[in-house]
Amino acid sequence: MYDLAIVGAGIVGLAHALAAARRGKKVVVIDRDAQANGASIRNFGFVTVTGQGAGDCWNMARTARDIWAEIAPLAGIDVLQRGLVMTARWPESEAVIDAFLATEMGEGCRRLTAAQAAEKVPSIRADAVRAALYSPHDLRVESRTAIPKVAAFLAERLGVEFKRQTQVLGVAPPTIETSKGTIEAEVVIVCPGDDFTSLFPERLAPYNVTRCKLHMLRVRPAAPVRHQTAVMSDLGLGRYLGYAELPAAASLKARLDTELKPARENGVHLIVTQSADGSLVVGDSHHYAATPDPFAPSEIDDIILEEFDRVLDLPGRTVTERWIGTYASAPDRWRLTDRPADNIRIVIVTSGTGASTSFGIAEETISELYGTSERKRL
Repeated sequence: MYDLAIVGAGIVGLAHALAAARRGKKVVVIDRDAQANGASIRNFGFVTVTGQGAGDCWNMARTARDIWAEIAPLAGIDVLQRGLVMTARWPESEAVIDAFLATEMGEGCRRLTAAQAAEKVPSIRADAVRAALYSPHDLRVESRTAIPKVAAFLAERLGVEFKRQTQVLGVAPPTIETSKGTIEAEVVIVCPGDDFTSLFPERLAPYNVTRCKLHMLRVRPAAPVRHQTAVMSDLGLGRYLGYAELPAAASLKARLDTELKPARENGVHLIVTQSADGSLVVGDSHHYAATPDPFAPSEIDDIILEEFDRVLDLPGRTVTERWIGTYASAPDRWRLTDRPADNIRIVIVTSGTGASTSFGIAEETISELYGTSERKRL
């Protein structure tokens, strides 16, 4: 008998396993795949605090960032970049940066000149930057390797058991029916990602959750370059709610709708992070459907790369990988926690911010279930 069974070994499930195991609970994680294969590894590895929606999301991101910083060295995960440079090429963008800096969320951040931004990101085009926002609060890990290392850390250091290639068929604690037999646990947390029909479909239907498809690319510079921070641009100021919900953003969004119409129509904004080998992870776009098609039209990649080239001067750069990802999305919330019973929770991040917020959400969930915030030192 386990204290807790977690369905789903993506970042949301792993975060809940960590929070519970640190409180001394006997935990099993059940997943239908042999290894992480979904949204948790198909992303930038960018643990983003700056620009998250004010209030709950921003607070959860701060907590999650601190936990990432704590476990990364213990799990053998390299923090490859620290901080963010958000570039601005129009007066309307500068106004949003100034408004953001005046909020609680701007604490510790500062405005940079183009020259100062280039000190942190040497390939920035000086002619494309009037000013920039610098934040020290964000972290970048390589999600393809970080997620497996978190799982290994949980198993080796905290005794979490993993049952992979195992489909959960029914949840009625203390019984969990799976494709490989019955598992017993007092409490179950279901972290289904963007699968809304396998378990508790009747509970999830009222949330009107759908899926978002995004395009991602890996770009290799022709000559070595090292960026200290992640990079975003004006399109991010018009999309990330921590900026976009500020009154000052109205004029910028109107200008973006006119001057970068294809990007706005395809939900494109620019994020660039860097891997240890010098290559750049670049994206992304946003298209919504109950079942997104698996295709990746080249014109969407072209829109992303056009914005990349507006901001960064990397002649001769080549695209070495392309992929799509999908994640859960809801029209009126960035996350959901449903409670089918006192000992069952369904937890879904519905905004593409799982890497940035899951450790914070998990602390809330486990504290609610077990009534304690005391945690083992790692």
